[in-house]
Amino acid sequence: MASRRAADELIASGSVRVNGKRPPVTGLEIDPDQDVVTVDGRPVKPPSKHRYVMLNKPLGVITTSRDESARTTVLDVIGQEGRLGHRLFPVGRLDADSTGLLLLTDDGDVAYRLTHPRYKVDKEYVVTVAGVPRSSELNALREGVKLDDGMTAPAEVEMMRATTGARDSGRAELRVVIREGRHRQVRRMVEAIGHKVLGLRRTSFGPLRLGRLKTGGWRVLSSGEVIALRRGTGLDVR
Repeated sequence: MASRRAADELIASGSVRVNGKRPPVTGLEIDPDQDVVTVDGRPVKPPSKHRYVMLNKPLGVITTSRDESARTTVLDVIGQEGRLGHRLFPVGRLDADSTGLLLLTDDGDVAYRLTHPRYKVDKEYVVTVAGVPRSSELNALREGVKLDDGMTAPAEVEMMRATTGARDSGRAELRVVIREGRHRQVRRMVEAIGHKVLGLRRTSFGPLRLGRLKTGGWRVLSSGEVIALRRGTGLDVR
């Protein structure tokens, strides 16, 4: 119905009733399965067991629940309205200098399976790189490249566009799909073939697609998207 602060104001105004009676100012613990809560006569349904929020993460925002340096976090971006009383956490990470699709939820089962390499969930990125990679360099990404923490699994890679001119002075835009989740993996893979990453945006995560969600915008997943997430990670559909 409202954020926590707005809910306090509703209760103080007398709009809220529990089983037809105004709750005491000291507060009242309710049983969602038995007690009836109304606001201005309208029944309030208890929240769903889990909440799933898709965010188009802006540049410079930290993918964590809190930051000791008081930098802006993804939870700051969605605010109380996005959390709606749930203890959400980001699924996986996007670096501060990366943008795009980030899922926040309180569903630990889904989060675990989306991020564990055993389940091989696709993560798609659009990567802008300095210089135009050669075919041999793209093939190296497709076959797997050696990083300081071992060989990567093969990635799907395609050249989306490239500027004309000398290789070293141009730039290119790549579509890269990986099924692992190592620290700064895509950036390190591109650097391993000799190119600097100028921009990185995640455009899909499993069955979820960023679509036209604006930078800094967020939305609650549809029931169909939640079903697709659970099916895609081998969980029962509730």
